Amino acid sequence: MEFDDRKLKILHAIINDYISTGEPVGSRTIARKYDLGVSSATIRNEMADLEEMGYIEQLHTSSGRKPSDKGYRLYVDKLMKAHQITAEEELFIRNMLLNAALFEVDKIMRQVSVVLSKLTHLTCVVKTPSVKKSCLKTIQLINIDIGSILMVIVTDSGIIKNNIIRINRPIDSDMLLKLNNMLNARLKNLTIEGINLEVINNIKKDLHGYDDIFNEMIPALYDCLNEVENSDVITEGETNILRYAEYSDIDKAKEFITFVDNKESVKKILPATKNTTVSIGEENYIPEARDYSVVARAYCVGDKPLGTIGIIGPTRMDYSKVISLLNKVTELLNKNLTNFDDW
Repeated sequence: MEFDDRKLKILHAIINDYISTGEPVGSRTIARKYDLGVSSATIRNEMADLEEMGYIEQLHTSSGRKPSDKGYRLYVDKLMKAHQITAEEELFIRNMLLNAALFEVDKIMRQVSVVLSKLTHLTCVVKTPSVKKSCLKTIQLINIDIGSILMVIVTDSGIIKNNIIRINRPIDSDMLLKLNNMLNARLKNLTIEGINLEVINNIKKDLHGYDDIFNEMIPALYDCLNEVENSDVITEGETNILRYAEYSDIDKAKEFITFVDNKESVKKILPATKNTTVSIGEENYIPEARDYSVVARAYCVGDKPLGTIGIIGPTRMDYSKVISLLNKVTELLNKNLTNFDDW
């Protein structure tokens, strides 16, 4: 059966209409709403062909058609037009990312998940970097005031954490530089698992006379590094699914929320690729995800992927808008993370 330009236009119209309304689409609707230059009867015949070819499907004998996973795949690959991000959307993205906690990568990723869930009205999931697989690149102690020092930790994965150390005496700039050099000599290029008792005892010897700093610094160091590991998947906007009529059934909505709350399942559908990927329905190889679509892209420091951002929703999501917003946020995020790597 020939797949000609007319069939493509009709399929395009069906998918656009169904994404917008969530209602099965009939030939009269297409003839009335879209200027395709053919009669309702011709459209009905073409729709029958499209159904036979597997691009659309009919839920009930008397109802209109909805796109199949195969139809959505053709739409994403060949038919959809790029979404133009509005000035308001871009301003919202930039303001939200600028307001994220400085040098706190895990908090920035939480902000990213909030931004994308709000703009797409879908669920955003973020796989965060693994600290235990990262090496310490540098530790910097920075004076804040007489009783406080800021400890900034940077790993080779671009993870940046900070913590405030309380001290009972002022530290001058020369001594602070000496402390920084001592710490980096002992800790640079070690993983969190490599910071063993021998390393800690050597640091304690180096900091002889500064027991107050040592006693505050070691727990703060472990707190910083363990905190990110404990939140390896961030989820935002689970209840956005209730906006979609097909999830008005409470059991179906519960199934979705249960799925996105399962961190191990979510990690399986988040590929670590720098290109944007779209997995539609049955293309998701785990059974729990076969009613949903996942748009995902890795975020990076330079060429090194750190984690993955994913948007999960029904197969009738607005793919063009979701892809454009995910790409915009990821590109801005990558730029910020690369700037962090200059530390």
